[in-house]
Amino acid sequence: MIPLLVFDIETVPDLRAIRPLWGFAPELTDHEACELAFRRRRLATGSDFLPHHLQQVVAISCLLRDRSGLKVWSLGEPGEPESVLVQRFFDGIDKYTPQLVSWNGSGFDLPVLHYRALLGGVQARRYWDQGDDDREFRWNNYLGRYHSRHLDLMNLLASFQGRATAPLNEVAQMLGFPGKLGMDGSEVWSANLDGGIERIRNYCETDVVNTYLIYLAFERLRGHLDPARLEEEKALLRSHLQHPGAPHWQEFLAAWAESPRGN
Repeated sequence: MIPLLVFDIETVPDLRAIRPLWGFAPELTDHEACELAFRRRRLATGSDFLPHHLQQVVAISCLLRDRSGLKVWSLGEPGEPESVLVQRFFDGIDKYTPQLVSWNGSGFDLPVLHYRALLGGVQARRYWDQGDDDREFRWNNYLGRYHSRHLDLMNLLASFQGRATAPLNEVAQMLGFPGKLGMDGSEVWSANLDGGIERIRNYCETDVVNTYLIYLAFERLRGHLDPARLEEEKALLRSHLQHPGAPHWQEFLAAWAESPRGN
């Protein structure tokens, strides 16, 4: 069984880079600088989505499924330096050479991680291998758009057509899974300002589990899981999420059980 690593990141504006690059006055508070950055971006592009290289990673959550079982967690400790989180992510790839799975990972998460790894002095030898160290990676690596070591479910299900892509939340709920609970990506910046890093990490973890559930449905679609195995994988996940001290998983499991299509 090839280890499977489902991942998601959460980011906030990198004001340390934005302030000098965009010539912001030093007396601006972080909140003021961020609102100004959003306003400038909206005027320039019609959207307040900031460029990938100006996104700072505050959380990376993962689901690992291998022969030993299943685990869902967020890398590092709350508030650890970004470079530590990013290094841990790529260390996991060095260790396991996993099948990566994401939702829009090729369009957002991985490009952001590339820039932040470059900035943080991170090493990621296995991830960047295109056949120099391992000849098999010449034909199937993490970087090739149509290679399968990284499976971007959003792009693959849309046949790589931008007009056909769908939000994670809607696809998850359509299939009977909980979708996003408690917050969404637009709230991460304000939550981070208010010291809500644990809330952000919990939100990121639920996105990872929604992605994994869609992946299981996709595995059924392409004939890799029969109905019995699919239910076994869901049962394993439910069992893992039953932590008495984790309210976000209690909420997630309750929403899953209440969904008309959840079972």
